[in-house]
Amino acid sequence: MSKKSQGMNAAKKLMKKRAVSRLKNKNFKRKFYGLRIKSDPLKGSSQAKAIVIEKIQREAKQPNSAMRKCAKVQLVKNGKQVTAYLPGDGATKVIDEHDEVLIECIGGKMGRSKGDISGVRLTVIKVNDQSLLGLRTGKIQKARK
Repeated sequence: MSKKSQGMNAAKKLMKKRAVSRLKNKNFKRKFYGLRIKSDPLKGSSQAKAIVIEKIQREAKQPNSAMRKCAKVQLVKNGKQVTAYLPGDGATKVIDEHDEVLIECIGGKMGRSKGDISGVRLTVIKVNDQSLLGLRTGKIQKARK
């Protein structure tokens, strides 16, 4: 068992030991180097506009066996391509390729994917500046571009 340094000139060694041990902590390291914002495609913002490239289906994780409806989108602000979830029944019928959508984080634990869709961390909330929920329920019509 290592003993703490003691004495008149021990402060420097204690500070160095503390710094080394803090960087071994995963959560501290992510915060210290700003890795969460660097790896985030939205760069810290809660929502972002994107263009739909294609509609895809992702297979759900075990024990479920569903095909979850998703869309591959390209962010307007930095050109990154990400996969976004299309929530609800009939959302794929409403969204077409080259539509402008507004996406936001799903909100899983620690910014990770939610539920049984692996690798999908974003969800679509608006299509061509109209609510996806309103379009799905038929309360509003899709705007022409």
